[in-house]
Amino acid sequence: MFLGEYKHALDDKGRVSIPVKFRASLKTGAVVTRGLDNALVLYTPKEWGLLAQKLASLPISQQNSRAFARLMLAGAMDVKIDKQGRVAIPEYLRKYAGIKKNVVLAGLFNRIEIWDESTWESYKKKTEAASSDIAEQLGELGI
Repeated sequence: MFLGEYKHALDDKGRVSIPVKFRASLKTGAVVTRGLDNALVLYTPKEWGLLAQKLASLPISQQNSRAFARLMLAGAMDVKIDKQGRVAIPEYLRKYAGIKKNVVLAGLFNRIEIWDESTWESYKKKTEAASSDIAEQLGELGI
């Protein structure tokens, strides 16, 4: 389970250090891909397999299904954690997320989101300000 918010900096080769407490779950590798809200998402191979199967099952006759599957699947890249606990983030994904140097890794139970630090701070501030409205809408879903 991935939980928490961690700040790190990319090195000159585009690598980011994975928090120590997350590394055991990623020892067999990971998949990084485009996420929503201009973030990247890092999945364990098992979680990625579950999501990829769902995406592959979407109806190809629907434009939104095709677009979302392309966003997630075509943007995906297998990555390995090196001996220092770092993962190389491909340049095209760093560009998508606007990541230049400082990042935030946000643990979200079954995945890790990787954000440009300033984008994360703006998103978090906006979300925190709207938290009552968000909670009310989620209440309608039984949460």
